[in-house]
Amino acid sequence: MNINMGSLDRGLRALVGLALIVLPFVTSWALFSTSWVVYASVVIGVVLAGTAALGNCPIYRIFGIKTCKV
Repeated sequence: MNINMGSLDRGLRALVGLALIVLPFVTSWALFSTSWVVYASVVIGVVLAGTAALGNCPIYRIFGIKTCKV
């Protein structure tokens, strides 16, 4: 599997992904008051964190985008 994400892209995805996973459980924001919003936030966070860990984004591959220098 080829890496198609640069380090800045991976770092931002990891940060946002982890925030979306953790925030519903540690905050009392009204945004996370319904269960489907919590589930959606966690699923999106897991996808973002997973693509950051692998360094490969399937959507980037479809559109031929590469943010890495290689």
